[in-house]
Amino acid sequence: MTEMKIDISDLKSEGSDFIKELAKFLKEKTNVDIETATNQLTIKGEGKAISRVYIRVLLRKFLHQQGLKETFRAIGGKENALVIKAIKVTEEEE
Repeated sequence: MTEMKIDISDLKSEGSDFIKELAKFLKEKTNVDIETATNQLTIKGEGKAISRVYIRVLLRKFLHQQGLKETFRAIGGKENALVIKAIKVTEEEE
């Protein structure tokens, strides 16, 4: 059994609806079990492992579809983990 974790602690600020939609989106695209915890999603699959790169592409696609691409990004975390991180906005000086 393969397992991958996605840290969604920053995405929680947008509301629980986005978390539910993300879990549904990943389940439709990958056909694996998705467990939702407080600050993370856990992807559990049988047999062949789902590529970490493919999951990252799916996360980026989801953020784009929800109009969140300008405020969040999907980055690699620790071993077998990805993070949805808020983009820091810097003010430009004149």
